[in-house]
Amino acid sequence: MPVVDRITDAFFALDTDFRFTYLNDRAETLLERSRADLIGRVMWDEFPQTVETQFPDGFHRAMDTQTPVSFDIYHARLETWFEATAYPSETGLSVYMRDVTERKQQERTLAQHAAAVEAISDGVVTLNGDREIVSVNEAMERFLGVDRADLLGEHVEIIPERAAIDADDAVEIGRAITDVDIGTAETRRVEVPFTDASGADRVGEFRFVPVEDTRATIAGIVRDVTDQHEYERVAASLHEITRWLLESDDPEEICSIAVHAGSDLLDLPISGVWLLDDEQGYLDPVAGTAGAYEEFGGLPRFTPPEGLIWDVFESGSVERFDDLSTVDGLYNPDSPIRSEIIAPIGTHGVLMTGSLEADRFDDTDVELLSTLVENIRAALDRADREQLLRDRTTELERQTERLEGIAEVLSTDLKRQLDAVADALADERARTGNDSWEFPLAEDSVTTMLDRTERLVDDVREFARNATAVGPRNRILLERAIRDAAANSRLDESALDLDFEHAAALRADAERFGHLLETAFDDIAARAQASESEGASETRDEARVSSEDTNERSPPVRVSVGLLGIDDDQPAHEETQAVIGTETGREQSRGFYLLDTAAKRPATLDERAFDPTDDDGTGMDGLGLTLVRAIADAHDWTLSVDDATNGTRIEVRDITTLEPL
Repeated sequence: MPVVDRITDAFFALDTDFRFTYLNDRAETLLERSRADLIGRVMWDEFPQTVETQFPDGFHRAMDTQTPVSFDIYHARLETWFEATAYPSETGLSVYMRDVTERKQQERTLAQHAAAVEAISDGVVTLNGDREIVSVNEAMERFLGVDRADLLGEHVEIIPERAAIDADDAVEIGRAITDVDIGTAETRRVEVPFTDASGADRVGEFRFVPVEDTRATIAGIVRDVTDQHEYERVAASLHEITRWLLESDDPEEICSIAVHAGSDLLDLPISGVWLLDDEQGYLDPVAGTAGAYEEFGGLPRFTPPEGLIWDVFESGSVERFDDLSTVDGLYNPDSPIRSEIIAPIGTHGVLMTGSLEADRFDDTDVELLSTLVENIRAALDRADREQLLRDRTTELERQTERLEGIAEVLSTDLKRQLDAVADALADERARTGNDSWEFPLAEDSVTTMLDRTERLVDDVREFARNATAVGPRNRILLERAIRDAAANSRLDESALDLDFEHAAALRADAERFGHLLETAFDDIAARAQASESEGASETRDEARVSSEDTNERSPPVRVSVGLLGIDDDQPAHEETQAVIGTETGREQSRGFYLLDTAAKRPATLDERAFDPTDDDGTGMDGLGLTLVRAIADAHDWTLSVDDATNGTRIEVRDITTLEPL
């Protein structure tokens, strides 16, 4: 005898097409069919009534997931409950049917007892077959504001009357009682508005279940679910707020919508949002309720590790503080706030709400606030993505312009170098009268030309980099960086004058900042050299018609470097004629300036000074101010060029990380 025939549970096996491949004796009895009749036949064809049961869903789920599936099913004719368990394999299913009728009866009894225990704090009323009240508990007396003596023996209709329940809702309660009484439903639940004993409008949940009692046949449990309904209303409103949040792409607007809508919806009048400033490293207030500003006159900025807000932000978990008088590490121990919730908004920042009362908040407040900050996080993430997309689009447009400029530079500036070689060859042939080719240039001329070409290639490579490709911003000592850059540039180090009242430091991409300074110094040196060349040329021309001194030269170039927005005695901006890239508040922003005395000025003092394709015929190599501006823009700094009385003034402003030492 097969082992499966000796077990007491019904067992049958199906292949992957749900055809019977085996039945034990107990299964033959249960199904009232023999093995010979069923082997090889599809279960749904032989037992079509099972299609409307849990069998199809359960069996398909077991086959699809290859995990065992169990469910309870009632056999009406046998009045028996079975627990069906299907074990899947690659070849089909093994199904066991166990009689669990006794267990189900026990569960039902326990459920009834549990319902009674649960209802102790709710209103409870029992009814007999005539719908007359058999018993009520104390909670029901408070619920209706009536003594139980006035309720016992009365028809159940007295409850809707005393609770001011609408006539249509009273009819629905009556139907629920009837359904349970005649067995149409094991339990019925109805939610209706009512008025409690104090006259307040509430929402009640009426649940009716059958009971086995010598006097009563139905029990009714009445629970006040007003707070639950309010929670659901608020939760639904939070989802509506989410829609508003996702319609904005401005982080400050998102935070403002959230904090004010949250204040009105959740009754949190003292609330604010702080966002992390990635560059400065502090939590900056960006939105607050009117109550917060009225109480404190403004919201503070938090630098690490000030206050509880930083502990919570770094932990990433919502924290509730019921009594701040018992908490250490407060930002302001004298604050009137006595309880608060601090909720991180992902890595963006935090939302904080407080109260002047201790123990003001509960778990529901924490849960709702958590939902709100999650919605804020999603909106800020979306805003970041949208901003990134806009930045990338703008950068692609700028890159296209930049590449066009590079092509023009390569075709113009390199052609200039080749033309110089060709001119030198022609001059040499004319001087010697020898048409045979001979390389005429001195070694130093070749070296100079190759150096200029190499610098051009370096400038083009730097200019072609993505403007946003700024590496880690490290702390840089400004004076050292300036001296190092001057040493690596074409500028004579002796021409440098540092006009610093204070030593200073800033945070920037060290490599690119050094390239900015070197390029600026190279531009100054190139303009100074151009000035000298023009002076020498003029002197030679004059020598042809006079015997004047042929050694006249412009005085050596000087470069003064000073701080902006820090020193009080900065040199005055003398006789400014034109300013490129100026902005409101420029005189108050921090930065530094380079003031040179080169007689040669930029060709124009407008946006063309930054155009690599603008050819003014000066013959200076490299990209110059175009490259300086690209690196400044990559750091979110502002570059400007002014024409001063004795030279040119280059300013780099909006360096928010520049600090005196």
